[in-house]
Amino acid sequence: MTVMQSTTAAPIEQQSPAPADICSAPPRRHPRPEGQDRYTISEVVAFTGLTAHTLRWYERIGLMSHIDRSHTGQRRYTNRDLDWLDFVTKLRLTGMPVADMVRYAELVREGETTYPERRELLEQTRRDVVSRIAELHDTLSVLDRKISFYETGGQ
Repeated sequence: MTVMQSTTAAPIEQQSPAPADICSAPPRRHPRPEGQDRYTISEVVAFTGLTAHTLRWYERIGLMSHIDRSHTGQRRYTNRDLDWLDFVTKLRLTGMPVADMVRYAELVREGETTYPERRELLEQTRRDVVSRIAELHDTLSVLDRKISFYETGGQ
């Protein structure tokens, strides 16, 4: 089986409830089952769409925890690493600063005692996203008015 196979997620209403910690929940079907989940960096690149440079950078700055290595020194990623990368990609889409993402990763590694601080980081990011959505809705309204203006010939 190759990593490039795609899967279709069930509609939201058919999905089971999410566990308490999304970081540990599989966001999508993995290419390989647990126990057989050793991916090369090129397979992770194909599966995630991230570049090898980005993956190495994430590891270097502490955004990724230690990645296992093969006997020849090649990185070997797991399904858990894929889940984390999926979550990190979502955080990037929110516009969360990389420094906050690294801080969040550090807090995850520190354990459950950091739940309140992790929650605050995510709540702040959520507030920022809601604000950006409002700005985008306003911008969309302006565009719709302009398009309507041109559709009617400026009438």
